[in-house]
Amino acid sequence: MPSGDRVTTKGKTKPANGSQNGYKSRLKMRYREEIVPALVQEFSYSNLMQAPRLQKIVLNIGLGEALLNAEAVEAATQDLEAITGQHPVITRAKRSVAAFKVREGMIVGLMVTLRGARMYEFLDRLVNASLPRIRDFRGLSPNAFDGRGNYTLGIREQTLFPEIDYGQVDKLRGLEISIVTTAKTDEEGRRLLTLCGMPFARPE
Repeated sequence: MPSGDRVTTKGKTKPANGSQNGYKSRLKMRYREEIVPALVQEFSYSNLMQAPRLQKIVLNIGLGEALLNAEAVEAATQDLEAITGQHPVITRAKRSVAAFKVREGMIVGLMVTLRGARMYEFLDRLVNASLPRIRDFRGLSPNAFDGRGNYTLGIREQTLFPEIDYGQVDKLRGLEISIVTTAKTDEEGRRLLTLCGMPFARPE
């Protein structure tokens, strides 16, 4: 199966909240009505279109275990579908690495790219339902930006998401979440995500 092919599982994936006909994401509405005006005032943009916005959110699960466990791909696929409401795509090794017993074309992970209503709804659930479940949570690092206003955070266990049934989990797996924005600087990107509800820790 070439890279980028969709992974199929038994049954049908339910549409993610926010993608249903007639439904409007509350975060998307708040972005338009409250966040954009706040950004324009704070950074003195000359028009509303200059305000940074969310572009996409990418979720990745690494599957080095797939070499030894053929069912890992299926299990991880079901987890990502439950979390995002969207089918993941397979990511494959672009080259062989003998030291890690990785061959070119081997499955190394799964990826989901969220845009539009699904993206806003996922971020809303992440900041209001998932992150608050972290034990002794003291906020996200405000320094994990890439210099261009994009932010990446790691989640240690997929069970952090309420959509995951702990009793059905075959193995705890971590995932990486990358939030891509149109911000030109980290300062603008950080402020955008803060206004969207991202609970950044205060600098010490």
